[in-house]
Amino acid sequence: MFNARTDLVVEAREMHLENKVDEIQGTETETEDFDYGISVTRVTISDEQGAKVLGKPKGKYITLELPEKGQVRQGAYEEACRVCALELCRLLDGKDCETVLVAGLGNRGITADSVGPKCVDSVLVTRHLLEYMPDEIDNRLRAVCAVAPGVLGITGIETSEIVKGLVDRIKPSVVIAVDALCSRSMERVNSTIQMSDTGIAPGAGIDNKRMALDEANLGIPVIAIGVPTVIDAATIAGDAIDMLVEDMKKHSGENSLLFRMLNTIADEDKYSVIKEVFEPAHGAFVVTPKEIDMLVGTVSDIIANGINIAIHEGITLGDIDRYK
Repeated sequence: MFNARTDLVVEAREMHLENKVDEIQGTETETEDFDYGISVTRVTISDEQGAKVLGKPKGKYITLELPEKGQVRQGAYEEACRVCALELCRLLDGKDCETVLVAGLGNRGITADSVGPKCVDSVLVTRHLLEYMPDEIDNRLRAVCAVAPGVLGITGIETSEIVKGLVDRIKPSVVIAVDALCSRSMERVNSTIQMSDTGIAPGAGIDNKRMALDEANLGIPVIAIGVPTVIDAATIAGDAIDMLVEDMKKHSGENSLLFRMLNTIADEDKYSVIKEVFEPAHGAFVVTPKEIDMLVGTVSDIIANGINIAIHEGITLGDIDRYK
């Protein structure tokens, strides 16, 4: 199912390696484990061959996986914020962060698309304070401003046009764009955070790409942070076929006629076959968990606190709580 839609580099890599023994040329991968079961995978795509195989631009991709989907206890939550900040610092290393613009992409009115706007709500915005009351502000703080520009269907303005206008006017050193993504695995929905230095295309999570927010279009570095909040319905259907085949193999044996029929489908490109059958009658569907409100709230706070700790030198979660 290599053609199954995903915005996560780790999943694109996994799907490629399902049928390949060797590591993908033009890429480097390393993993690291942290406390509370948090793990990080770092993938660097260094040339065009690796970019073509994975279908992603050249750059650095960091994937943080949380231990307990939707039930991140206090200790794990604090560690997740710390690790998020640590990995974000890796991507910001060497970049000027004197003024940072955080753009929370997505539609606040749709829970599965509200990661960006909710994240912005918890970001420490300080640019106005440093400008109008500098003597009252902790010298550890950098100038941070934030915007949730909405979506084209509501504003009538491309997100990239809004952000580009702000960049031209405010002249930040770097943009951090936060958006919802699409996964091919239910286990990673709302429990995975992907960061990259390649920018982002608004609407990519639902296959509705707009003009990219990247260094080529904005003229300054763009760090993208995304959370998969949905999964393509065709992907779920394909996974269900795989599970049914495995179950029949255990109970009916490989000589069963139904097993052989399903196994033939499983060996083909299920994703394309299912889409061809399903979408003409019902359109494209994406699915999200029923606990989406709680899940999005938790992961948005983790990202926001990761940004706060990474940008403002020496700031802790305790300092952030006092600010709020």
